[in-house]
Amino acid sequence: MVTVAIDAMGGDFGPEPIIDGLIDALDERKFKAILVGDQDAILSYLPQFYADHIEIVHCTDVVSMSDAATDALKRKDSSIYKAVELVRDGKANAVVSAGHSGATMTLATLRIGRLPHVNKPPLATLMPNISGQKSLLLDVGAVTDCKPRNLYEFAVMGKAYAQEVMGINRPRIGLLSNGEEDSKGDELTKETFPLLKEITGFVGNVEGRDIFNGSVDVIVTDGFTGNIVLKTSEGVAYTIIELMRQNIKKSIPAKIGALLMKRKVFSNLKKQIDYAEYGGAPLLGLKGCAIVSHGSSNAKAIKNAIFQAIKFADSKIYDKIESELEKHK
Repeated sequence: MVTVAIDAMGGDFGPEPIIDGLIDALDERKFKAILVGDQDAILSYLPQFYADHIEIVHCTDVVSMSDAATDALKRKDSSIYKAVELVRDGKANAVVSAGHSGATMTLATLRIGRLPHVNKPPLATLMPNISGQKSLLLDVGAVTDCKPRNLYEFAVMGKAYAQEVMGINRPRIGLLSNGEEDSKGDELTKETFPLLKEITGFVGNVEGRDIFNGSVDVIVTDGFTGNIVLKTSEGVAYTIIELMRQNIKKSIPAKIGALLMKRKVFSNLKKQIDYAEYGGAPLLGLKGCAIVSHGSSNAKAIKNAIFQAIKFADSKIYDKIESELEKHK
């Protein structure tokens, strides 16, 4: 049975939505949970029935969003440090945290450790597309300054994740650029292109629109560009929904139409673009599983982050990444 360590204190709204999400997850699937944080605070939100079945690792310190990521290495009594240590020590298969993302990534990389042939672990995230499936975008913020070798490793890890966790047998891999032609891109993109041609499934350069049109399954880029793409996409989605609301309010026929579409169209649309449906972003290339969730995660997001961690830990992704990188080291 998979064991998941959960940072109970790291989110923007304290332990309540994290514990609610854990309870929802336990009601749907079998796994062992370890909550890490202030025991009194945890028990104030945890019903007795669940308290009898969940292990609690008590600690008093919390790394806040305003703290420097590197400070987390010195804060050995913090909830995120102790949660990561559970994976390092083999007491848990995965860690989930909605706390300081930089601290989570730093601790996971340095304490859990990288797979032998991984230089820098990327952060991957799922993006909606019009095919009804999801696209995997990486890196989205872990490695801002990349070399071609890093992007090559990202492609290998993204392919492995698509196969083992997303269930895509033959993932199509694209290199994000400013044009589809082989000659397009900046110096990094041009130097990376021939490396990615070694990977089965590489389709060439892709543009930003290809993230959402279903023409590719894995999109590779550096963490600086990927983070901008991610946050821009979130902003565009929010703006479109808000503009729709404003225009619907101005017209009675539009209000009637919106009412008729509410259950089918709008509910499905919200589900596809809601970050809570994806749960969190895995940090790939580690010797264990680390899922980084949004600071404002609600119970649904935490539940889905836990499900993602379970699926990741149950997969053979570590072996697939290592075997592929070993071939081309």
